[in-house]
Formats: sequence, structure tokens, C-alpha cells
Amino acid sequence: MAWNEPGGGKQRDPWRDNKDGGGKNDLDDAINRAKEMLGRLFGGGGSGGGRGGSSGNSRGGGAVLAIVGLLIAWVFFDSFVQIDARQQGVVLRFGEYARTMPPGFNLKWPRPVESVTKVDATQIRAVSDTVRMLTRDENIVQVEFNVQYQVDDPTLYLYSTRDPDETLKQAAESAVREIIGTSELDAIMPDQRVEATAGDAPVANPSAELALQSKKVVQQTLERYKAGLLVTELNFQNVRPPQEVKDSFDDAISAREDRQRASNIADAYAKRVVPEARGEAARILAEAKGYEAERIARAQGDAERFNLIASEYRAAPEVTRKRLYIETLQQVVSGTPKVIDFTGGRNLLQVPVPQQTAEPLPATTAAAAISTESSKGKN
Repeated sequence: MAWNEPGGGKQRDPWRDNKDGGGKNDLDDAINRAKEMLGRLFGGGGSGGGRGGSSGNSRGGGAVLAIVGLLIAWVFFDSFVQIDARQQGVVLRFGEYARTMPPGFNLKWPRPVESVTKVDATQIRAVSDTVRMLTRDENIVQVEFNVQYQVDDPTLYLYSTRDPDETLKQAAESAVREIIGTSELDAIMPDQRVEATAGDAPVANPSAELALQSKKVVQQTLERYKAGLLVTELNFQNVRPPQEVKDSFDDAISAREDRQRASNIADAYAKRVVPEARGEAARILAEAKGYEAERIARAQGDAERFNLIASEYRAAPEVTRKRLYIETLQQVVSGTPKVIDFTGGRNLLQVPVPQQTAEPLPATTAAAAISTESSKGKN
């Protein structure tokens, strides 16, 4: 009998399970097959029966829980970032700048939502280079310079330029070429670092001034490029002529040193002789003023004495004349060698006596003048 023919009081259906005890429907079969696949995927065996299927289901559920736990732990730990005291953290959210993290513990969204790049913002970095340059007076010099810098803006340092360190090196070389090209050789060479003076006041070292100008130019260039760097120091470590002309430069430097040495000797001699000459001139001037005062005072005294003697002579001419004669004779005789003879006509041994010269008293002049005046009066 065909499967679709009636008979036996029961119809046969090919889409139904004909096992005794009732079969499972299609939904249950699909669920069982899915469990078997998960069991095989996470290490479980196939569902060979009720007990084997339940064992596979339990192992598959534990693996799922383990994966979920690991995912939660990863999200938890990836949300914390520790930034050192010398660092700053630049946060990107889906590849776009979001914020800058300060030092310490910080929170963020886990990757791939947010990522953090740490930058050492306090480290002093350095770059050195040696180049040949042409000065304003058309001399070639070989300059070795050193630039010290640090990160000023971490965001610009990371994402504004492709290679900020190389950018700084090229900017420094360009700035040094610009400053050296507008300067004379004497202001660049270290052997020419004799302190320039303006009058008596010393001025700053020209080489140091050139280094400061170069530093300013480099910083301005970096700001235009938005490199995020700060130049802290720029020094000219070694400035020398090329090896091909080194001998000529040495000769020129030696001649300049000889000239400077002679100039220093002349300055030292002038500093020693000029004060002595000024002191001698001051001494002679003081002696002249003293002699002038002395002669004037003596002349005034002689004039006053003459006036006094003249008044006395008018009052008592004879007495005054005799007194003046005696004083003059005393003055003359006191300055004349004398020999006293007590031998009674016998031979005399004359012993020389040192002469004592005495200045003539003003009375002699006065007596002569009065005598002349008296003679004129009598005549």
C-alpha cells in the first residue's frame, strides 16, 4: 500500500518521524545541532545521547563565560593609563586628537576607541652639525654648532611635522648660515674674542651675541613650521678656517696678537708715565706758588720795614743813621773772617776758619736808601 493511501486507520507522513514513543520536531533538532557545533568548537564532543549532550553544553557555556570575563578584564585594565612625571600623553579618539593627559593616573576609552602616545616633554635633547659658511667679508669658515632643545607642545611634535628633529637641524643650519653670512670674520673667530670697547665701557662678546641671534632665528622658524619644539641653548663650539688656508690664518692671527701685545705694552707705559708726569707737574706748580707767596710776603715785609725806618729817620735822623750804620757794620763784620793778634809782634800762625755766609738784612738796603735820601736832602 502506498504511503499516501488510507488504510490501517493511520496515515503515513514522510515529514514526521515514525519512531515509537513520539519524535522531536524540527526546532528541537536545530537546537541540538547548534549545541553539538558549539560543543565541538569549544572542545566538547558530539551529542551522542542525553548525558553526552549535557556535558558538551556545560563545557561550551564555560568557554563563553571565560571569553566574556577576559573581555571585561581587558576593557577594565585598558581604561587606565599612567603618565610619568616627565611625560605627557596625547590621546587620539578614532584617529583624531582629543586631549592631552597630564602626569598621573588617567582614564580613557579602551582601544580601538582611544589610544595614548606618551611623549617625554622635559628631556633636554641635542643636535650638532659642522658646516662651511661664507662671511660677509668673503672669508670661508668652518662652524661647529650645538643646539639644545626640548618638546614644548607634544601634539605638534607628534603630528605637525613628519620628522621634527630633522626639521630643527635644518632650521638651525639655515639660521647659522644667515647670521654668519651677515657678520665679519673678526666677530666670529674665537681667536678674535678681544673684548670690544665703546669708550671706556666694555661691550658683550660678539660671538655670544651671534649665537643669541641664531637661537632667536631658529625659534622663529620652528614656530612657523609648528614643530612643537623649544630651543633652550645654541652655542658655537668651534669656529676655524678650512684646512687649506689654516697656515695663512695662523700667520694673520699671530700678527694680530703681536699688535695687541704692543698696544698693551704701550697702554701700560702710558698708565705708568702719565701719572708720574702729572704728579711732577703738580709738584712744580705747588713750588712755584709757594715761591710766589714767599717773595710777595718778603717784599711786603721789606716795604713795611722801610716805611717804619723812614718814619723813624724823619723823627731822629742822626740817631737812626748811626743805628743803621752799626747794624750794617755788624752784619758785614759777622760774615767776614777775622784774626785776633795776641802775639805782640811775633810770627802768627793763621788757622782758616770756615766762613759763615749770612743773608744781608733788609736794614742794609734801608740804610743805603736812607743815606742816599739824606745826601739828596743836604744837597
